[in-house]
Amino acid sequence: MAKPYKHATLICLILSILAVIGIVIGVMVENPLPVIFLLFPTVIYEVYRTEGASTKWASWVLLIVLIAEVVFIISGIGFDIAGYLGEETLNVSGYDVPLGDIKVVAPALMAVLSVILFMGTRGVYTKWLAVIIFITAFVIVYTLDPTIYNRMLGIAVEEAVYEIQ
Repeated sequence: MAKPYKHATLICLILSILAVIGIVIGVMVENPLPVIFLLFPTVIYEVYRTEGASTKWASWVLLIVLIAEVVFIISGIGFDIAGYLGEETLNVSGYDVPLGDIKVVAPALMAVLSVILFMGTRGVYTKWLAVIIFITAFVIVYTLDPTIYNRMLGIAVEEAVYEIQ
C-alpha cells in the first residue's frame, strides 16, 4: 500500500534544504561528516517510503552503507579495495563503481544505490529522495578526495551517455 503523501512535499523540501546545508558546511570545512549527518534524515525517510522488493533492499543497504561510512571516517579505518581485488572498478547492477579506499567506495556505492532507487520506483517522492542522495554522495566523495571525485564524475557521465544512446 502506498505511503501517505499528505506532507511528503514539505518533508522532501525540508530534507533538500538540510542536504544543501550539509553540502555547504562540508565543502567549507573540507569534511564529509556534516554532509553525512544531514543526509541521515533523507536516507531514513527513503527507507520508510520504499515499498518494492528491489527498492526496499536498496534503501536498507543504503542506510547500512551510510552508517558504515560514519564508522570508517570517525575511526580512521582505511582499506584499499582496488589493491585487494586487483580491479579499478566493480560492476554493481550494471553500474561501474570506482574502487579505492573503503571511505570513498562507500559513497560511490551510495550513488549507485540511489540510481537503482530512482530507476526502480514510480513514486515522485522516492525519486526526489534518490536525487538528494545521489548528489550528496558525490559531495561526500569530493570532500574525501577531489581527484577520485573527478574520476567518479567521469564514470557517471560515461554511463549517462551510454544510457542516452
